[in-house]
Amino acid sequence: MNTEDKNYLVVDQLVKWFGSDRAVNGISFSIEKGSFLTLLGPSGCGKTTTLMSIAGLHAIDAGEIRVGDTIYTSREKKIFLPPEKRDIGMVFQSYAIWPHMTVKQNVAYPLEIRKLHADEIDERVNKVLELVGLSEMAEKLATQLSGGQQQRTALARAIVSNPRLLLFDEPLSNLDLKLREQMRVELKRIQNEVGITSIYVTHDQSEALVMSDEIIVMSKGRIEQRDPPLAVYSKPVNEYVSQFIGVANLLKGKVLSEAESGKGKVDISTSITGLSCDCLLSSEMKKGDEVVVSVRPENVSVSRDNTDSSGIEGKVNAAIFMGNCVDCRITSGSYEWKVLTHPRENLNEGDRVFLHLDPEHTLAVTP
Repeated sequence: MNTEDKNYLVVDQLVKWFGSDRAVNGISFSIEKGSFLTLLGPSGCGKTTTLMSIAGLHAIDAGEIRVGDTIYTSREKKIFLPPEKRDIGMVFQSYAIWPHMTVKQNVAYPLEIRKLHADEIDERVNKVLELVGLSEMAEKLATQLSGGQQQRTALARAIVSNPRLLLFDEPLSNLDLKLREQMRVELKRIQNEVGITSIYVTHDQSEALVMSDEIIVMSKGRIEQRDPPLAVYSKPVNEYVSQFIGVANLLKGKVLSEAESGKGKVDISTSITGLSCDCLLSSEMKKGDEVVVSVRPENVSVSRDNTDSSGIEGKVNAAIFMGNCVDCRITSGSYEWKVLTHPRENLNEGDRVFLHLDPEHTLAVTP
């Protein structure tokens, strides 16, 4: 892969103000051609502003955005390429399809604007409708479609012209849960097939984990972490990412000792009196540093006895059957653990148990 393909889209020191509010605070990132990147974060974190800046729907206050060898926006160089000349496909939360047109007419619209020959339009539209599974709906009006079918129509319209970039702004948030889960898989499949470089904006961590090649977690206009989904979930860099991605047990602590292997001991007695634990430390963490210990619920094991004396004694406050697992709340001292167990362990409210932490899955992160 050449350098241009590796850094196909480059966002460099992007800043965007709305009045006195700095919505995007000097962020930089690049993505490979054909990849799927998700901007993930809560409302107001700057993810949609970043997307709209790439699309040219917001003028930026500082920085540069370029795709390949084309500069889309640069404040310093006084360059601003209008949205209609950026060769970008967009899929919105609201579908934004024409209600008085058929599915085929909606999808053909971008090609008709470009004045392509009718035969080529027909060929492209038929091909993309087959790709998104709407061939049999081609002559239906948009108003006759379900929510999922309308979103597929919007996607087909966005990719029919084979744009340089495909931008998604929370496209599944209006769908019900079952359809949303189905469409996650479908969107990723289609993006893989067409190979269009894609940026996806969502506040839904599940969507990000399922669909992305990489995730950028944002907060207050800044990038907190950028990694593949597994790394973002299993090795969050700080407390914010730990609690935003999935569920985590978070305990304040202080590094007691450090080791070259990347493991050390952390005192968590502020959360559970007299307790310390072995965990993974980052290379920057030193003895005496204030940290937060992060443990995912599925990485806490439970036993009825404490044969090796390493267990943390606790009491089951709640055991909620979830089908394939039991969601437990277990109190130890003043701290309540979130633990996922298998139904066959048969834990019940009031049971006395012992919790065991695996140092390979117990992580010290920055507060």
